[in-house]
Amino acid sequence: MAHARMRPFDAVISLEEARAILDATGAPIANVETTMLGEANGRVLASDVVAQGDVPPFSRAGMDGYAVRAGDTQGASRAAPRTLTKIGTLYTGQASQLTVRDGECVEISTGAPIPDGADAVIMVEETDSDDDTVVRILAEVQPQQNIGRQGSDIQTGQVVVAAGELMNASRIGALAAIGTLWVDVYDRPRVAILSTGNEVVDPGRALKPGQIYDINRFTLAAVVSDNGGIPIVYPPAPDTLDALLEALDDLVDYDIVVFSGGSSVGERDLIRDAIAAKGKMLFHGVAVKPGKPTGLGVVNGKPVFALPGYPTSCLSNAHLLLVPMLRRIARLGPRVSRTLTMPLATRIASTVGRHQFYTVRIENGTVVPAFKASGAITSMSRADGYIEIPAHVNAVEAGTPVDVTLF
Repeated sequence: MAHARMRPFDAVISLEEARAILDATGAPIANVETTMLGEANGRVLASDVVAQGDVPPFSRAGMDGYAVRAGDTQGASRAAPRTLTKIGTLYTGQASQLTVRDGECVEISTGAPIPDGADAVIMVEETDSDDDTVVRILAEVQPQQNIGRQGSDIQTGQVVVAAGELMNASRIGALAAIGTLWVDVYDRPRVAILSTGNEVVDPGRALKPGQIYDINRFTLAAVVSDNGGIPIVYPPAPDTLDALLEALDDLVDYDIVVFSGGSSVGERDLIRDAIAAKGKMLFHGVAVKPGKPTGLGVVNGKPVFALPGYPTSCLSNAHLLLVPMLRRIARLGPRVSRTLTMPLATRIASTVGRHQFYTVRIENGTVVPAFKASGAITSMSRADGYIEIPAHVNAVEAGTPVDVTLF
């Protein structure tokens, strides 16, 4: 009986070494496209946007009331009101043709332009009127009180949003305020995703004996979409070197290529052979658990990941290794994670020599293990986050406070 030929990992490296190699592989994307402002959310701005005018473009009322000369209100109170003559009314969207002189005022709506001669707005609650022309002023106002001055928000020549900043709702609003319609943004990295294995089939088909549904293409596509990339998903490739070499030829135009499966040490784990034939293998095997059979190579200057086939190992290392590289290439900042510190509910054993990422749930103020096995997707789907167990630790005892990084 013939035995499958096992080939050991070339050299298992630490997580820190793997991250250092990843940081030096793949350049930030350089291609730029012009998009409409309404489509720019989540994109990285490629060039400064400079204001060509002031915001607000004119001095305007900060509330409903009366535009006045502040000096006309000095000494006014409810006990001793000052009386002014109303000479007109201004609404938003109107250009003022009025000039306020001593003893006069203009009724004004919030956002309407301040008429010439006025230097303050008194809110309507601090006034009284018996007819359409006589207004009693019941409080003092100071010059510029309740006025939004021209250019107080944005001034002509100011950089409103700088190149490299991530567009979000507030930055889009700032650009809309200066009349911007089009912006230059960096392209999103295009990430080719391909599962390997004779046993892997598309969901929706009936399973034959020995077959499983492809999980990784869907989880990896979601990770890529969440971190600034465009996932392009290919059908599963069979476990032959020719098929993998052909796939690499088809995928060279993408910014990153991600294989799942075929990255371990079995006879049919051929990804490293395919990468080595077309380019260079940078590492194969990382001292982490789950996800040791992870590799990275470069083909035609493009990073090529070889992630494990087991769904939890694949998804875990996608978060730990693929995401930081993808976000750097996409010119996004590092992902900001939320952490909680809580006591561990039960003892967790770990493998010395491998940095372990152990999935957990939060229950009743304690941290409960969620990890089943590398092949169980529910190790991730039923988890709230993960804890890290350093390579030199063989167990974490119940009751120990642990830091949970939330998904």
